[in-house]
Amino acid sequence: MLDSQRTAGRFALVEHPLKPRALGSPVHTHSREDEYSYVLEGTVGVQLGGTEMLATAGMLVVKPRGLAHAFWNASDAPARLLEIISPAGFETYFAEMAELFASGVPDPTRGETIRQRYGLDLDLASMSVLAERHGLVLPG
Repeated sequence: MLDSQRTAGRFALVEHPLKPRALGSPVHTHSREDEYSYVLEGTVGVQLGGTEMLATAGMLVVKPRGLAHAFWNASDAPARLLEIISPAGFETYFAEMAELFASGVPDPTRGETIRQRYGLDLDLASMSVLAERHGLVLPG
């Protein structure tokens, strides 16, 4: 919605629509950005460090850099959230990853290279754990 060019690099604004029971992101840690997620619609499950919570429409979730976190749609209805990322720049990660997945099965080496460039630590093993714990439907 807003990228670094439009905000002089101060922040980015991204909308995340989530299908019912979808994983938004497995456990991950940002080394450079703080994130603020505002729930517009639905119920979003959030893991912050070792704590889990449910965020509903109108709630703001603060995810500071260095804190491992994950999020998912915790219900059978669609969910949407707005995410403020500060400073800006990480919003281009989503475009790069979308391009990587567009061709089908992504090259894991290229995915790791992209994550390293953005200073992102990603725990892929957490996908199955979160799916089982919260009844999520994973792609594929």
